[in-house]
Amino acid sequence: MTRTPDTAKPPTPMSAFERGLSLWVFLCILAGIALGQLLPGVFQAIGRLEFAQVNLPVGLLIWVMIIPMLVKVDFGALHEVRQHVRGIGVTLFVNWLVKPFSMALLGWLFIRQLFAPLLPADQIDSYIAGLILLAAAPCTAMVFVWSRLTHGDPLFTLSQVALNDSIMVFAFAPLVGLLLGISAITVPWATLVTSVVLYIVIPVILAQLWRRSLLAKGQAAFDAAMTRIGPWSISALLATLVLLFAFQGEAIIRQPLVIALLAVPILIQVFFNAGLAYWLNRRLGERHSVACPSALIGASNFFELAVAAAISLFGFQSGAALATVVGVLIEVPVMLLVVRIVNASKPWYEQQPR
Repeated sequence: MTRTPDTAKPPTPMSAFERGLSLWVFLCILAGIALGQLLPGVFQAIGRLEFAQVNLPVGLLIWVMIIPMLVKVDFGALHEVRQHVRGIGVTLFVNWLVKPFSMALLGWLFIRQLFAPLLPADQIDSYIAGLILLAAAPCTAMVFVWSRLTHGDPLFTLSQVALNDSIMVFAFAPLVGLLLGISAITVPWATLVTSVVLYIVIPVILAQLWRRSLLAKGQAAFDAAMTRIGPWSISALLATLVLLFAFQGEAIIRQPLVIALLAVPILIQVFFNAGLAYWLNRRLGERHSVACPSALIGASNFFELAVAAAISLFGFQSGAALATVVGVLIEVPVMLLVVRIVNASKPWYEQQPR
């Protein structure tokens, strides 16, 4: 099948705040560890502010993280799915049938087998659970940034994100429960379902009500509001990380190698899933402007949801929470590298496959 070259406007660059996410995460790690050592009583008091196994300060921060991102999602774009059946099919296959299961396999191989002697034995299961939570949540917000940077088809990106979010409402809990069970990890079903309601269902409803009220004032008002609330998500994420590392600090000081070891399966799954989605789109004759966001959606994660679910299911001081945060730490630089690869390989992509 012959491909016609894509034409697109120059992508909007990432803001300095977005480009610096890994740096801000690293600084929050240092700040959290330092504050946890200096003010242990304060953070212990914060940790006790719970209701029905939900830490109230963290729950509030997570809503501030997730809701502004979901306001951007137009579920009305679901009708666009039929315009990009091949690209949508590839992304769904990678997101829901390849990525979570491949991460469970990588977690078993690296965390339970190869790296086990270097990790605290009582956290092995928790680390694997965190990796599974990370892989089971397809990216929602940052995908729009990656799509812009690769001249991605905006309608494809929007319809794919809307479809993934719709599926996530129903599939996240069963998928996580299945993979935790396969990995011989006890599934806290009540807490898992509560997490889905608190961090997916309710935020989606609130975000869509907010979106509707903003759009009622006109597109200009909506765009202005998005610019204003855009930094809220990352700011809330960074505040959550300070709290998380205030609790995790002692363990990290004792075992600093843990973060590097947890990064290995995450890096492998990012490049594997991005490469698989990119190659499948090419084999199916899909346009480059669809293959790029398809590959990036297939590789990246909704790490805000993963962090929230890990804290709710296993607690601040768990290996699961730490594993999801490692995903946050490496997300931006790794995905920017994937962006560069798919952009540089466009001439190869548009050649007729043999």
